[in-house]
Amino acid sequence: MKDNSTHGYLDMDLLRFTTAGSVDDGKSTLIGRLLYDTKQIFEDQLEAVEKASAKRGSGEVDLSLLTDGLRAEREQGITIDVAYRYFATPKRKFIIADTPGHIQYTRNMVTGASTANLAIILVDARKGILEQTCRHSFIASLLGIPHVVFCINKMDLVDYDEATFSRIQKELEDFSSKLEVRDIRYIPISALKGDNVVDRSERMAWYQGPTLMYLLENVHIAGDLNHIDRRFPVQYVVRPMTDEHHDFRGFAGRVAGGVFRAGDPVQVLPSGFQSSIKTINIGEREVEECFAPQSAVITLADEIDISRGDMIVSPNNMPESSQDVDVMLCWFNERPLQPGGKYAIKHTSRDARCMVKEVKYKMDISTLHKAEDNNIRMNDIGRVQLRTTVPLHFDKYQRNRYTGSIILIDESTNETVAAGMIV
Repeated sequence: MKDNSTHGYLDMDLLRFTTAGSVDDGKSTLIGRLLYDTKQIFEDQLEAVEKASAKRGSGEVDLSLLTDGLRAEREQGITIDVAYRYFATPKRKFIIADTPGHIQYTRNMVTGASTANLAIILVDARKGILEQTCRHSFIASLLGIPHVVFCINKMDLVDYDEATFSRIQKELEDFSSKLEVRDIRYIPISALKGDNVVDRSERMAWYQGPTLMYLLENVHIAGDLNHIDRRFPVQYVVRPMTDEHHDFRGFAGRVAGGVFRAGDPVQVLPSGFQSSIKTINIGEREVEECFAPQSAVITLADEIDISRGDMIVSPNNMPESSQDVDVMLCWFNERPLQPGGKYAIKHTSRDARCMVKEVKYKMDISTLHKAEDNNIRMNDIGRVQLRTTVPLHFDKYQRNRYTGSIILIDESTNETVAAGMIV
């Protein structure tokens, strides 16, 4: 008899979420609380944390120690790098990217948030909206994160006061109206005491909404991917060396958008040749269809010369193709962006080179206005026009996060210097 228990686990939804907030807003404590209250911690981990808490002299178990993996950070009580944590409940699997709060680590937040379905932004109930709150909300909006949850934390320090929560929620609603986020929620919590994180708070009976854990388990994410525009960037051409399969020529890649079915007419970019899909394989199985974000091997009815970096699309729904690309860039490198500078560019599975044609403006993230100067340095975000050596086939980032994103690489050092969203 076949065991379906692991199969069910493999088929479970995966929610990727990121946490952000100002320094000391309690992000690590919140993640520790989620892991602790959902019984995801081994006994030896808990013992180590209890000992460390006792050594520090904190009265309660310091759950933030579960996630602050880097020792120097523990000693300073801050989070610097992106720490990834994995856990699962009977309903869903989760990957958490715990990103730093400091202004000088914007690039870390961009990295951690780029693949997230949901962002949790913490706000200290005593301080309300800070510059960092605006910065993190703007980055979440810029990165196209479909769901944002504002957790008003440390409600225990304001005596669980409903008026304080309502005031902060109103300020956040006014600010968020400028952002492009489809789904925004507000939850009053105490990560330290566990109120409204996994279990409902008896001390905030006035709050009628869901707990954070209920929201994470039930937020609808199937509709977040683009299932309309068919996009299949080819990563690898499969040519088995065995005699029985010597005629086989498959194209391996990850579906970046839409649904591909056997028999569908398709067009290959940049050549423009047309054919139809003969077979689709996922792993060892031949299937009738594949969709984002599945990895698959597609074979075509005709012999067409296709190589890595080409894209298989629908003939009546094409991406934009151009050598001039407008992007919002987040700059990662200590050396500033050079107008006229040349960089390697990666877009889906295509590698090319590009030149910075023009810096249009730099964002002042605190005010969401254009900054006075156009010099883009580390952690800055600005709008830039690039000219590439070959045409890229892309969609706007807001339409498709995969075909709408690029990274820039300094060819002399091989460092990734920027990530960009095509506008």
